[in-house]
Parts: sequence; structure tokens; C-alpha cells
Amino acid sequence: MLSCQWKQMGVECMGCGMQRSLIYLLKGDFIAAFYMYPAIYSLIGMFVYLGFHLKFAFKNGPKILLFLFVSNVLIMLTNYILKFY
Repeated sequence: MLSCQWKQMGVECMGCGMQRSLIYLLKGDFIAAFYMYPAIYSLIGMFVYLGFHLKFAFKNGPKILLFLFVSNVLIMLTNYILKFY
């Protein structure tokens, strides 16, 4: 696995846990993947929707993608803040 440059500088990273979460997903441990990085499923959903939108050009696709992006950022920020408590 790749080392986190932020962790090496002593700073907590918003993406820390994503690699381990993907490994857990590949192993089939879906609950551990969520606990490792809660935004993993919403990120996967967003990228799947993005792929479909690029292929089929949905009418409200940009609005839905914006909603999914903002939702993911909020999940990541909440997880980041909760790491300190």
C-alpha cells in the first residue's frame, strides 16, 4: 500500500483509510470497509453514476452529480472531524 504523505508530516488526512477500505471490499468484508472509510460506498456510487452520465448524458445529470459530490464531501468532513474525538 502507498504511504500517506500527510501522515508522514504529522497531519491527519481526510482520505486516510480509503486504501484499506478498498482492500476490505475486494476481500468481501463490507462492514469493515465501511468502518475503515465511511464514504467508500457513496464514492463508488458517485463514480458509477458519473460513468453512466458520461455514456448516456442524463437530463438532470449535472445536478445529481453536484448533489452526490457535496454529499461525499460532507461525509468525508464529518468522518475527519470525528477522528479527533
